[in-house]
Amino acid sequence: MDVNAAVAAAAAIAGVLTGVIAMLAFRWSEREQKRPTRTSLHTDPVLPPGVDTVLSVLRSSAVVLDEADAVVKASSAAYALGLVRGGKLSVEPMLQMARDTRRDGEIRQVELDLPRRGTGRGEALAVSARVAPLGSRLVLLLVEDLTEARRIEAVRRDFVANVSHELKTPVGALSLLSEAVMDASEDPEAVERFAGRMQIEATRLTSLVQELIDLSRVQNDDPLEDAEPVRVDELVAEAIDRCRHQAGTKQITMAAAGAAELRVWGNRGQLAAALGNLVENAVNYSPARTRVGIAARRVSAPGGDHIEVAVTDQGIGISDKDKERIFERFYRVDPARSRQTGGTGLGLAIVKHVAASHGGEVTVWSSEGQGSTFTLRLPEAGAARDRALQHPDLDDEDGLSTTESASYDPLPAPEVLP
Repeated sequence: MDVNAAVAAAAAIAGVLTGVIAMLAFRWSEREQKRPTRTSLHTDPVLPPGVDTVLSVLRSSAVVLDEADAVVKASSAAYALGLVRGGKLSVEPMLQMARDTRRDGEIRQVELDLPRRGTGRGEALAVSARVAPLGSRLVLLLVEDLTEARRIEAVRRDFVANVSHELKTPVGALSLLSEAVMDASEDPEAVERFAGRMQIEATRLTSLVQELIDLSRVQNDDPLEDAEPVRVDELVAEAIDRCRHQAGTKQITMAAAGAAELRVWGNRGQLAAALGNLVENAVNYSPARTRVGIAARRVSAPGGDHIEVAVTDQGIGISDKDKERIFERFYRVDPARSRQTGGTGLGLAIVKHVAASHGGEVTVWSSEGQGSTFTLRLPEAGAARDRALQHPDLDDEDGLSTTESASYDPLPAPEVLP
């Protein structure tokens, strides 16, 4: 009887101990499950409240890294720039900045040049990277693309340098000629000769300033605010009248055809200036006793018909190398001839901007020894008015790409104007 009681007591004690041990084990298991493990930190990180929303509206590329350098959050712009690949930050200098910031908590910023994603050539990406701690274990990386800003700044810097050089030439010439006039005050023939040269340089300076004003105006103004239907034949007649004296001096025949009943939609003053520049260039750079033709026609295009106005000369033509740059400001195919003709190198840049701001384009066909054809292509008045024109932003770029016709489709033979 005593033996049975002892066994029962031992069994009861064992049962109680087992229950206590099971309960302790269950509580320990729950506590361990709630405690973040190293693996859970990497695979399921948590952003501080509101950070995800803020990152989604930032213009900069954003990347959040955890304590193991794994990407917790990355914006689509970061992927587009190639900053994140395979869940890791792929730019080693930025990664080292993140590690240093995680270690000492200091904010760091640096500018870097990165190769373009997927290519080993071409212009590098200029970026500004800023790293800051985000909470106790996360690091925030913000990257801003500076490529376009740097390009525009370079264009503006070159433009200022070119303007300074172009203004310095006639101003210096006027200064020297005025001194020569003073020294030759007792020689009427010399005074007359120097005064004639001063008049030429003054005219050149006036033309340069006026074209700078015109270029600034077409870049800053929206020509479609005051747009109206403009008759093409009137634009052609105005361009011919503008160059009639120069053409007569060189015995150049000017002819026009196909412009009747055609209308374009835009700013009359800017369109007249653009076409006038094309005709003036054709006359100035054509040999004596040749022909300059202006022909217009309607062409079908998706979204509405366009009007093409082609200006053809019989000059020496343009090389392939020069065709890539002729629409740059101050670029001249033949600088020596430009000085003789009074060219400023801004005429074709103005034509390019006018065409683009009106929803059109200017193209060039040329063959050395056979002449050149510049074609101004603009939306027809009715088509442009019926749809909303979405013209491209002009970023003050000098070297706008030149579109060259794959082949030259001759326009109808122009008839000679009296």
